[in-house]
Amino acid sequence: MEKVDWNNVNFPLALAPMVGISHVAFRELAQLYLPIEAITLWPTEMLNSRKVPKEDLDITAETKKLANEAYLVPQILGNEEKPIFESIQKLKLWGAHGIDINMGCPVKKALRHNYGVALMGDRKYAGEVVNMAVRSSDLPVSVKLRAVESQNSHADLLDFVKQLLDNGASWICLHPRTADQKRRGVADWEQIYFLKQKVSVPIIGNGDVQTLEDVFRMKEETHCDLVMSGRGLAARPWLLWQVGEKIGMKPKENLLIGDRVLAPSSQEEEGAEYGKCLLFLIDACVKYFGESLALRKVSFYVKITHPWLEFGHSLVGLCDKAKNSEQLKQYILDFFSVPQKMYAKTDLRQ
Repeated sequence: MEKVDWNNVNFPLALAPMVGISHVAFRELAQLYLPIEAITLWPTEMLNSRKVPKEDLDITAETKKLANEAYLVPQILGNEEKPIFESIQKLKLWGAHGIDINMGCPVKKALRHNYGVALMGDRKYAGEVVNMAVRSSDLPVSVKLRAVESQNSHADLLDFVKQLLDNGASWICLHPRTADQKRRGVADWEQIYFLKQKVSVPIIGNGDVQTLEDVFRMKEETHCDLVMSGRGLAARPWLLWQVGEKIGMKPKENLLIGDRVLAPSSQEEEGAEYGKCLLFLIDACVKYFGESLALRKVSFYVKITHPWLEFGHSLVGLCDKAKNSEQLKQYILDFFSVPQKMYAKTDLRQ
């Protein structure tokens, strides 16, 4: 299995790992917009290292994947050596190209088990967790983390990251909000810039990336090696097309893009594109997850992404009302028969 080689990563944007969103159906949708010849990293949903060893990864919803997915880097949540070792061994056979350790999840369930961002409270043990992962296989190991909560935030962040690197981390992804902030406030991109100046490994920047302009502004202001977007890219998967257009990469020809040359750009064009994406996502979710789970997946997707649509709240109600996928598709067709506008940005706290 090919491992992630940063010399081959030639595209500036990647999807963030998100529970309920970064699954195979959405990745299939997003990859239709990835330009020809473009190579970037792809996540999974967050995977619990206590569960992975017991699961059939080919049929478990969170670990279903496309054939020959390139640079697939599953994200694991854990802090114990045996489950981490068994999970990574299994994920390597499954087709992982690298492993990402979650040290940024701030939800209470993760904190109770000393997972996610809780590991940032113990620098030494966080380093040991990285070492557990590194010793589990020859796959490169990355860490996704948040900003440090302290008065000496820059120095403490650097000390924490050095502990991870000393234990074998190959690259770092920083979302520069603290655990208490969650999605509130403004991501402090200056911390990404600071970290990039201080370490030699690749740095991924994450936080407040919703538009084409945000992608290139983060690259310019932070000098990060890769920009990562979560909800912004979830709501606007054609952002990959827009970025490719900006850097001169040609779009793929497929049923979604057709023979179009230019990416959607106006509010109305983007609103219509969201509708096309939703119809594709419904079919993809049914294909991979079956009718019942597909409806829940699509409903969750709309709950997360509807704030970007001018009348998105109405769409949430239609998803809740639909009894099956065909009915939902008809609701979508009717809804988008009237031109819809899409906002460039919205409040990510929703």
